[in-house]
Amino acid sequence: MDPRGATQAGLLGLKALTLSDDEVKSTARAAAKEMDAEATLAPASNAYSKRLKKVFGKHQNDNGLPLNYAVYLTKDVNAFAMADGTVRVYSGLMDMMGDDELRFVIGHEIGHVYHGHSKEKLKTAYATAAARQGVAAAGGTAGRLAAGQLGALGQAVINAQFSQAEEKQADQYGLEF
Repeated sequence: MDPRGATQAGLLGLKALTLSDDEVKSTARAAAKEMDAEATLAPASNAYSKRLKKVFGKHQNDNGLPLNYAVYLTKDVNAFAMADGTVRVYSGLMDMMGDDELRFVIGHEIGHVYHGHSKEKLKTAYATAAARQGVAAAGGTAGRLAAGQLGALGQAVINAQFSQAEEKQADQYGLEF
């Protein structure tokens, strides 16, 4: 048994149990800052940014959450919202959709934030990391697998998607949005 690894597992497990909304927002802010630095953001003068402002100009706040919209210039088709109010839309998605469709997709993504799905995913990520660290600390064959690439793959699969119930909630929110 690796005492340091076991302690780390315990701390991760505690974090999963005690994660606050402020911590989730802080994590989202840091992630958004990093992602924005790596992406090509459309400047305010860009046609995509102008369209996004036209479509979402009146939606600057959603249920007390200030929203921060921006466009990533990429052919990829995606959009996401984060717990701090970060909303990012990929230009590839905007090329495929009309304004009403775009409003629904963004509303859907904001719905995940509103219903706390993002927080639950982060809690699950901490809990999964704690379990993986705990198994790795125990040693033996299971410990080596948990510490290696197979453990990382398993952790990624567990944390990969929202459930059907969460998607349905987000869809309903998107329709209302």
